[in-house]
Amino acid sequence: MLQTKQIESVEINKLIAHPANPNRMSNSTFRKLAGHIKRTGNYEPVIVRPHPKHNGCYEIINGEHRVKALKKLGRETCDCIVWQVDDSETLILLATLNRLAGADVLAKKAELIKALSRRFSAKDLAKNLPDTKRAIERLKDLHRPLVPRATEHKAFLNPLVFFLTDDQKQTVDKAIASIPAEGKETAAQRRARAITEIAKVYLEYKQEEAKT
Repeated sequence: MLQTKQIESVEINKLIAHPANPNRMSNSTFRKLAGHIKRTGNYEPVIVRPHPKHNGCYEIINGEHRVKALKKLGRETCDCIVWQVDDSETLILLATLNRLAGADVLAKKAELIKALSRRFSAKDLAKNLPDTKRAIERLKDLHRPLVPRATEHKAFLNPLVFFLTDDQKQTVDKAIASIPAEGKETAAQRRARAITEIAKVYLEYKQEEAKT
């Protein structure tokens, strides 16, 4: 029978970051994390283990930024779940826990942003979501037909060939399917337009992230 892990309240000053933790968070995302905890008081319990060198202390396996946010907010305790793991397993967890996550389906993400936009402005959403204001505005309007851009010269078509795994292709196909068709464009034209628009959103997101 699996043993239920209980949430324990641990003093903040007894939590020590693991020196091998590779995960980093941008200043903008950290401010949003701290703001969320301040506003709601809610956060996922931090995963720790008894510290191998400091008696009475705990080593953080997952949740270092949550602990930093709690410290910034002046909290004295932190909700934790204690795992009994050795050094080798801890290193494996450090390399995987922050990376074992799914990816947003663009159509579903756009629907969610659209629903949130009925209650909050893009500016307010950008304060709390990991997305930038500009990305939120684009996602909110993703269901609308894209306005074609006039060109003063003949456009040359450039072939682009790349190979995808089954999982990658499934993700790309879902994203492309979420882009509405325009006029009498062919399936190939729609795919090209969809990939271009998705790439633009990504580049804008990275540009905004680099500014923080």
